[in-house]
Amino acid sequence: MKIDEAVKNRILELCTAKNITINKLGTICGITQSTLKNITSGRNGATVLTIKKICDGLDITIADFFNTSIFKKLEQEIE
Repeated sequence: MKIDEAVKNRILELCTAKNITINKLGTICGITQSTLKNITSGRNGATVLTIKKICDGLDITIADFFNTSIFKKLEQEIE
C-alpha cells in the first residue's frame, strides 16, 4: 500500500468510527466536498494542511491520525 491509499483508508476509517459521511467531514473541517471526494476516490493525494484540517475537525492530533497499523505497512516509494 502506498501513502495516498493509506491516507484515503484512514479518512474512511475515521468517518466510520465517528459515524459521519465524507460530506459531513468536509463541513466539520472546512474542506470542500470535491477535495475530499478526490482524495477518497484516489484521484488526488492529501496535503499536510488538509490532513491537519481533518484532524482539527475530528478533534484528534496528527499523531493520532498516523498512529495506526495502516501506516506501519507502507511500501517504500523511493524509486
